[in-house]
Amino acid sequence: MLKKSMIALLMSILLILLVGCGANQPNGHNNSNSAANAKDTNSAEAPNESETADSEAQQEEKIEGTLNFYTSQPDADAAKLVEAFNAKYPDVKVSIFRSGTEEVISKIQAEKLAGSIQADLLLVADAVTFEILKEQDLLMSYQSKELKGIPAEYADPDYTYTGTKIIATALAVNTDIVKEIPESWNVLISESAKGQAMMPGPLYSGAAAYNVGVFTRTEGFGWDFFEGLKANDMVVAKGNGGVLKAVAGGEKAYAMVVDFLVARAEQEGSPVKLIYPKEGVPAITEPVGILKNTRNAAAAKAFVDFILSEEGQKMQSELGYTPIRSGISAPAGLMGIDEMNVLSADINELYKNREQDKEHFTTVFGE
Repeated sequence: MLKKSMIALLMSILLILLVGCGANQPNGHNNSNSAANAKDTNSAEAPNESETADSEAQQEEKIEGTLNFYTSQPDADAAKLVEAFNAKYPDVKVSIFRSGTEEVISKIQAEKLAGSIQADLLLVADAVTFEILKEQDLLMSYQSKELKGIPAEYADPDYTYTGTKIIATALAVNTDIVKEIPESWNVLISESAKGQAMMPGPLYSGAAAYNVGVFTRTEGFGWDFFEGLKANDMVVAKGNGGVLKAVAGGEKAYAMVVDFLVARAEQEGSPVKLIYPKEGVPAITEPVGILKNTRNAAAAKAFVDFILSEEGQKMQSELGYTPIRSGISAPAGLMGIDEMNVLSADINELYKNREQDKEHFTTVFGE
């Protein structure tokens, strides 16, 4: 009995020692499996978190819905700009309202009075127009990621609007009629231009309204210049397109008109020539801005980014405009901003006096 008891005791002790060694083994199967299981659990969780983050980011980047785009650009150019934007953002339906700058702004003001501005995005002639809207607190501040390529002087420091191109108002002549090419604005008040010149009206064209403000505040011009134009039977049309058509068709010999239209017509074979007068030229930047009440801020911001991007600015050059982004050349026939002698005036004075300037112009020309 004693012998059997001793054997049983020894076997029990041996069993305990074996179990203890297995449990304390550094590379034992139990610990190894636990570590592997823990590692597998962490690996499974990390991809799920990443996938969730990716999904959220994709959701945030999804640009879709409708966008009401108000602009004074020529119809064909506005359509091409929207087409290029839609190639990148096909899920955005862009509705275009196009007219002269003054009429576009009148529409926005009428909508404001009605209590519901419909425009999401605005691209019209000049910074003065945007300053007026900014003062009325109608614009959203948006600091586009593409501003790094835009010279600071062409962007509002509060980020409510940014220039998109450089458009100068210059002289145009019909080369079938005018044989001696002029180099000065004074040709418009000379005997040779009497009854033979045309310009856009500031009550319709934002560029023309800007020009009136600048010329009347520039030494050597002033209101005397416009009174001289009236005395020389200058014809005032609505927009720049009609003015260029009259000169290209031989109805008029001279015009005060935006440069890109003349350069296009010249390249298409029309008998016109573009001249940047020696005294200098007023130049607008056709800014873009987002209305504060926009119902689709994501799409509006994407549109602003697109037009200011390298891709969008190259497109501006292809359309025949002088790009505003640094490093992209002006198209053939146009001066770059660094080549122009630009006439300008204090923007605060211009926007505070715009309505007064238009009224004075109307008094001079009897519109």
